[in-house]
Amino acid sequence: MPEKDTIFKSNIKSQGIFNFSEFYKFCHEWLSDEAQLTIIESKYKEKLDGEAKFIDIEWVAFRKVTDYFKFEIKVTFKILGLTSIEIQRNGKKEKANKGSVQIKVAGTLIRDYEGKFEKTGFNKFLRSIYKKWVIPSRIKEYEDKLAKDSDEFLAQAKAWLDLEGKK
Repeated sequence: MPEKDTIFKSNIKSQGIFNFSEFYKFCHEWLSDEAQLTIIESKYKEKLDGEAKFIDIEWVAFRKVTDYFKFEIKVTFKILGLTSIEIQRNGKKEKANKGSVQIKVAGTLIRDYEGKFEKTGFNKFLRSIYKKWVIPSRIKEYEDKLAKDSDEFLAQAKAWLDLEGKK
């Protein structure tokens, strides 16, 4: 059975004016291009309440780092009270959205994700030696990289929302 350690957990909240479809695209592209993760959208739920939308989105993004290590970042979006509005930008009317965004991120380092060391008791023993004596510095290196990528994603999403609201 793979060993999973949650290395990073954090969230951000923002409220204001932004373009939801552009924000969605930005987040997806950042994770796939910058962090080089494969993204699976495990949930997309939209609820209408009058003119406002309430959206729940869950992504599971992952990357195989080696034959032994795998990064997994779970991203949860909650969009509350999303309404369509028109704004004036550079003398032109543009469509935008107004609402509240909550993003939660959890970064997990998965070891032995294919379960190669699970086949026999002897292999489990070898894994414990490998983990304790051979690769502790590599584990730390990958934990740091995963935490950095997760934190950077949240910072970029927050910066995008802040910048978009000030345009």
